[in-house]
Amino acid sequence: MDAFETITGRRSIREFTGREVTREEIERLLDAAVQAPNHRMTQPWRFHVLGPEARRAYGAALGARKAKRVEDPEAAKAVLEKVAERHASLPAMLAVGVVLDGNPEIREEDYAAAYMAIQNLLLAAHALGLGTHIKTGAVMDDPRSRDAAGIPDGERIVATIEIGEPAETPEPKARASAAELTTWLP
Repeated sequence: MDAFETITGRRSIREFTGREVTREEIERLLDAAVQAPNHRMTQPWRFHVLGPEARRAYGAALGARKAKRVEDPEAAKAVLEKVAERHASLPAMLAVGVVLDGNPEIREEDYAAAYMAIQNLLLAAHALGLGTHIKTGAVMDDPRSRDAAGIPDGERIVATIEIGEPAETPEPKARASAAELTTWLP
């Protein structure tokens, strides 16, 4: 698979088979991630590989946030448990953190670099026949999710990535062409 096929073939995978993702596969993905460009060679990314207990705890933090919107206490408890169990049963999950620099300009550059590392990881996973689903959101600032992912002070979660063998691959979504989004200047 060439680079263009990898880029155009990658999809967000929501359902995985039961096949475990090996440590060696995860290490290959992380090795690809750290090849991302980063200004000043700060290498700001940090990767936290969550085992089943950590995934369950992260899912419980997310489930607790979702359960707050449910009025019935038993239904809310069921929501929390369902989300926790779903996360525990994932084949693999990473939390991607970025070191928070005191300089706002460097902090912005480092955030961008972390996402370049994430893109490398997503494309490498696809090239290996694995699927990924990147997640973001307010849960990443929740102290419970930070604890579950082992995020130290001075670091921010910028995304979580679910990884596994795809149970199915969705069709591509319609996207605007590059020509529609490009301005050529003289």
